Amino acid sequence: MINEIHRLDTGIRLRPATGSDAASLAAALTRSRTYMSAWEPRRPDAFYTEQGQRERLAGLLADRGAGRVMPWVLADEEDRAVGGFTLDAIVLGSFRSASLGYWVGVEYAGRGLATTAVRLICDLARDELGLHRVQAGTLLDNVASQRVLAKCGFEQFALAPRYMHINGDWRDHRLFQRILHDGPVTGAPSAAGA
Repeated sequence: MINEIHRLDTGIRLRPATGSDAASLAAALTRSRTYMSAWEPRRPDAFYTEQGQRERLAGLLADRGAGRVMPWVLADEEDRAVGGFTLDAIVLGSFRSASLGYWVGVEYAGRGLATTAVRLICDLARDELGLHRVQAGTLLDNVASQRVLAKCGFEQFALAPRYMHINGDWRDHRLFQRILHDGPVTGAPSAAGA
């Protein structure tokens, strides 16, 4: 199921990212660049090009093959990217945890797609990856993202001063986690989490 296409809404699907998403990701990120600037690192102009996204995807897909990352694309009815979701820093073994990052393009914001996708990804993380916990962070004033996380069962567990370099400065973040289950560890331990 983790590698399948999941319908979230009429015409909107969550599916694993592929190398062929570079052009539509570049277009979606460019359309939303101003809208997302308050919550994103400052990026070079090359990031917003097809070549920049091709290079970024190559790294993500290599890490997916190694079991460290799971990237998804939120796609419209034409299969164009309109958002992205990533489970990153996946650690198995006794830790069984990952970090979640996501964005939804300006033209699709406020429709509940992030909430639906985050719920689904948490289910997949538990059922398919055997994870115990998922973590996410937001800027202190990113109330919309905090609402998404709260609706999906995340709880704030820390305030991290100067946690990440966002929009030109080191910014404080609220850190959230969702415990996915309290059952036994399943699957083979990894070297990173053994």
